[in-house]
Amino acid sequence: MNLGPFIAVSPLLVVTLGGVLLMVAEAFSHRREESHDRRSGPSSDIALGTAITLLAGAVFSGAVGFVGPETLDGVDLLAPYLVMDRFTLFFSFVLCLGGALAALLAGGYLPEHRLDRGEFYPLLTFSTVGAIILAGAGDLLTLFLGLETMSLGAYALTGFRRTSPRSTEAAIKYFLLGSFAAALLLYGGALIYGATGHTDLAGIGEAIAGATGDKAPNPALLLIGAALMLVGLAFKVSAVPFHMWTPDAYEGAPTPATTFMAVAVKGAAFATLLRVLLGAFSSPALSSWAAGWPPAVAVMALLTMTVANLIAGRQESVKRMLAYSSIAHAGYLLVGVAATVRASEDAQASVMFYLLAYTVSTVGAFGTLILCGSRGAEAVSYEDLSGIGKRHPVAALAFSLFLLSLAGVPPTAGFFGKLYIVKAAMGAELYTLSVALLLNSVLSAYYYLRVLVFMYMREPAPGAPIARPMRSGYVNAALVVSAVLVMVLGIWPTTSLGIAVRAVLASH
Repeated sequence: MNLGPFIAVSPLLVVTLGGVLLMVAEAFSHRREESHDRRSGPSSDIALGTAITLLAGAVFSGAVGFVGPETLDGVDLLAPYLVMDRFTLFFSFVLCLGGALAALLAGGYLPEHRLDRGEFYPLLTFSTVGAIILAGAGDLLTLFLGLETMSLGAYALTGFRRTSPRSTEAAIKYFLLGSFAAALLLYGGALIYGATGHTDLAGIGEAIAGATGDKAPNPALLLIGAALMLVGLAFKVSAVPFHMWTPDAYEGAPTPATTFMAVAVKGAAFATLLRVLLGAFSSPALSSWAAGWPPAVAVMALLTMTVANLIAGRQESVKRMLAYSSIAHAGYLLVGVAATVRASEDAQASVMFYLLAYTVSTVGAFGTLILCGSRGAEAVSYEDLSGIGKRHPVAALAFSLFLLSLAGVPPTAGFFGKLYIVKAAMGAELYTLSVALLLNSVLSAYYYLRVLVFMYMREPAPGAPIARPMRSGYVNAALVVSAVLVMVLGIWPTTSLGIAVRAVLASH
């Protein structure tokens, strides 16, 4: 029996099997009888089990990537539907890591806020399964399957706070706009199939690049299909002007769900964006600066980071500010995507490293926001954080570290993430985007540093509500892991970047 294909997909199998076991454990878990204002919920062991399952997926991803999936016999049997190369395994590691940290945050947040219902963890796990499938999709059918598996879980997590009108509204908006974007992606794929006769990304790319004369694809079908697919993926990465769902969904969802959406959903969407643009749409006809996708991506990058940073600076809710910050980071990543047309390997590796740095920094930022507020004394606005640097210096220090990483201050992971993106953009001669990214990074420092000003230099107004940090070993564990990774990636960035470069080279 050839075990090569099973070893190659072992990260996906581990997470899927773990999700099934979590569902069984939740179904048979002992539910506590509590007062009317509390939710009955499963043991917190399910949160730990989810984190262990996803961390196991990350470990398997790293192990298979270290061995090299190309050395396994029979791994080609999975193609073209599922491409388990080092590129996929790198994203699988990032997605599982982000999901595991989000599960730990949920293990502290949900019981504290009387939301401890066991379905949260299988939803998160199977949404991660969809994200992994999406990252490894080599065919339009697999791509749509992974997208819907990931998205349905994300919709449910957004509306998890069922008694909150804001959470319900956010879930409905996310579902309707997400369904619209999925329809655009599906219609685009149908048009591309009609033009090329292929659903696999490699076959589409070959049909576009190699066909001539009567065999040439219909240009109208091809361009409309490519545009629809680009719009559908732009929605998933929260690119302007397809970002309007993001602030409401992020603000209305429970904060661990927001964290998961900000890191896993965005990471999987960028992995797919790279595969589609550099696989199916890499021919000169679609990748030229005259009439291809690079100018569209460059314009979206410029609009996304600029508009998001301008709006983020005007927010009074810290959670909503972090939502717009997430949109701005999508703009920075799109700069790297635009650079792939001229500096493919370096630009792809810079995007991959940035996503890893962004994942741990964003988990830390949302996790610290969770830590800073207990039930009835939550940290929502800037004013709620006033004076917390003196009252709870450890929480304030952690928040400061993650915000400085998001701002791109050395020697954190975020600094080198932006540095590598700018370097790739300069190598691709995208000087305007490089300058715009640097200026936007300076602009973003305003609202990040504003949090530090309130924490260390302001005192709460008389009679104003004061945020009171919660106590949770799960949240503390997630923050410690995130903080260590932020500093490790900042002090030794070349190791992770080298892994990303090797993943890119091996995928070609």
